[in-house]
Amino acid sequence: MGTMPEGSSTAGRGGPRTLAEALRTRGDEELAALLRARPDLLTPVPGDLTQLATRAGTRASVVRALERLDRFTLQTAEALAVAPDPAPYETLRGLLTGDEGDPVIEAALPHAVDVLRRQAIIWGGADRLRLVRTARELLAPSPTRPSPTGLGPTVAEATAGMSPTRLQEILAVAGLPTTHDPVSAVAALVTLFTDRTRMAALLDTAPPEALTVLDRLVWGPPYGEVTASPTPPVRWLRDRGLLLPASPRTVVLPREAALHLRAGRAHRTVEPLPPEVSPAATTSIIQGRPQVVDSTAAGQAFTALSTVEDLLKDWHEGGPAVLRSGGLSVRDLKRTAAALDTNEQMAGFWLELTYAAGLLASDGAADERYAPTPAYDDWLTLPAAERWARLAAAWLTATRTAGLIGGQDTKGRTLSALGPDLDRSAATEVRRRVLDLLATLPAGTAPDPESVLARLRWERPLRGSGTADPEANAARNAAAVGPTDLRSRIAAWTLREAEVLGITGRGALSAHGRALLGHDTAPADGTEGTGAARHARAEELAADATAALAPLLPEPLDHVLLQADLTAVAPGPLQRPLAETLSVLADVESKGGATVYRFTPGSVRRALDAGRSASDLHTFLATHSRTPVPQPLSYLIDDVARRHGHLRIGAASAYVRCDDDALLGEILADKRSQGLRLRRLAPTVLAAQADPATLLDGLRTMGYAPAAESAEGDVLITRAHARRTPPRTPPAPVPDGPPLPDATLLGAAVKAIRAGDLAATVERKPAPEPAKNGELPRTTSAETLATVQAAAMTGAAVWIGYVNADGAASQRVIAPVRVEGGFVTAYDHTADEVRTYPLHRITGVAELADDSA
Repeated sequence: MGTMPEGSSTAGRGGPRTLAEALRTRGDEELAALLRARPDLLTPVPGDLTQLATRAGTRASVVRALERLDRFTLQTAEALAVAPDPAPYETLRGLLTGDEGDPVIEAALPHAVDVLRRQAIIWGGADRLRLVRTARELLAPSPTRPSPTGLGPTVAEATAGMSPTRLQEILAVAGLPTTHDPVSAVAALVTLFTDRTRMAALLDTAPPEALTVLDRLVWGPPYGEVTASPTPPVRWLRDRGLLLPASPRTVVLPREAALHLRAGRAHRTVEPLPPEVSPAATTSIIQGRPQVVDSTAAGQAFTALSTVEDLLKDWHEGGPAVLRSGGLSVRDLKRTAAALDTNEQMAGFWLELTYAAGLLASDGAADERYAPTPAYDDWLTLPAAERWARLAAAWLTATRTAGLIGGQDTKGRTLSALGPDLDRSAATEVRRRVLDLLATLPAGTAPDPESVLARLRWERPLRGSGTADPEANAARNAAAVGPTDLRSRIAAWTLREAEVLGITGRGALSAHGRALLGHDTAPADGTEGTGAARHARAEELAADATAALAPLLPEPLDHVLLQADLTAVAPGPLQRPLAETLSVLADVESKGGATVYRFTPGSVRRALDAGRSASDLHTFLATHSRTPVPQPLSYLIDDVARRHGHLRIGAASAYVRCDDDALLGEILADKRSQGLRLRRLAPTVLAAQADPATLLDGLRTMGYAPAAESAEGDVLITRAHARRTPPRTPPAPVPDGPPLPDATLLGAAVKAIRAGDLAATVERKPAPEPAKNGELPRTTSAETLATVQAAAMTGAAVWIGYVNADGAASQRVIAPVRVEGGFVTAYDHTADEVRTYPLHRITGVAELADDSA
């Protein structure tokens, strides 16, 4: 048997009559716990406990509170919604355990009741539990809407408006004595339905077909359609009140009868315990070998860094244009996916990751395009493990959801990568919770994804549908195409994204992933303090993750292996200067455990155009190759360098000059040059009507190696132009409701609420001109001055009405300290500080019945 929940001491007729009175019996810590669990109640800080109770009962606040309940606590609230108001604890327990009882449910129920009470969803002692009115409206059945339990209206609700004669007919057919009024008739019928013995005897006389009808309605929905001439089984049930009319064509199974058929249970299946997160079927292969998981995750982390670098390197000189509506076009997303050798969904993920980390943004120019940010250059200078930690931390806290790319919004518009409307406030909570569940398993153990989704659905059963309103839930479920909800989809995306990012390996959480979550170094009080403290905490966790990952990543190499087939093999990651130079001198042919670079005439010419000389290239290769420089590669460099710059191109529109007039004659005779419209100006000069860039590309296509020159005749050195956006901040996550208050804010809010409640409820002596309800006290100026002077001399507290400079009126309890110059300096119990008030703004003053404030 479970123990009686807290609150039984306030039971009885002397207990609280309203939620506000119940809140006044709570201590400061209990009020702070309420405000922490429901932070929306803090905006703005309530003036007193009555305002707090009123705000806690508003529809928006109650819906938010219900959405954050786990399945069993929500089932407890649903059961209380179909119980009498108020209901004793034993009645609630019976609705959840049924006639036979259930020790597991009985053991879990006190905690669920305490959670509901702490969050001000229920109040009252153990013998008078009450659900707040708005929650009852949301969860209780009505004559036109069943509750989440599947129960219908009570007999009293279903028979409202029924003629007294019809009620007496039902009593007579059911074998009950007739009564003189409808109220007693309903009471007699309820007594019959709630008497297990008599109800069982009545059902024993029912035709089998009638029992079949009841079986279809008992677990809901409790409504059924009937014709003008119902069948005999339906008529038998209707005549005895087991089916009552809800409309001319609809009947309903009353709640009391349904509970008898359910053996007293409000729910078909009660889930008092959360489902366990079970290991995956394949986890035995690596279980007990967490080093395999860590190594695999480290490899994925290194691949993630390479992918981000490849993406932003491809957009180094400026990326695709920004759509007018924002985001990336489908065509550009396909091109990005092809460049990264992945599918469009994963390309969208990498784009959103770099955007969330602040490495990519739009440049804001007239011809708006995407480009790396200045932060990208700083990021490149960091060690690999630290670069990964920044990406992982950005992903963990981002609310932008890449999995939505390609879907449609509520208006049927396609959601584009980097576009608007990709923020989902639940993403951060779900992402973090999924990883927390993975952390509960032993190291090296991968979870069964379905068990993770089942656990999430148990913890937040209403968040998947997005609302705690049963009507809205029903409409959404009817329109749903598949069984998966948004939270489940985000959880599935989280498992996939964590794997490709290297937080998990082979489905199991890695050591550096655990360090990033910070379970082993959580604050002792379970909180993270103010915003500055949370930021410092995040920096600390990122440093821990960096330290855990760094030994697992390969050290950058300072050499390559040159081969005779004009390729170079990098057996691992290269140091950045070597990688950057080699990417100019050669083309990447393949990637993997080892990167293969291929030298071509075009790639060598690219290096020469960037200002390198042939001797520079020879020296570079000899310095960084562990193998001798192959002769074919040396010949290739010398051959391209020999021809590089032999032809000179400048602006005329464009011209070609060369000391070898025979070479110019060869170009003129080549049919491929006709599109350039060349003509000889001099034995060593050709003029073209094409622009210099077109002429340069055209001659290179023909197999020549021209070099561009400036107006002074110097060779132009061409380097890739790095395009960067102005400094940009990463996109701010969209909060899922108000931010969680820290201990300082909670303490100040509780003091303010207590002081305001004192001002609103303290017993006062009658004022000379008694104030009407809701009005401020009114006294003359002389009376006001005399009263506050007397209070300053005696140290007593008084009650005042005050109008500030903005015209806002308020009531305050103050203890005057000094009165001079038309001002009163006093300790304000409402604000919990010393303040000075102009006497002419005090509308009136009254002494307190009890001088102590």
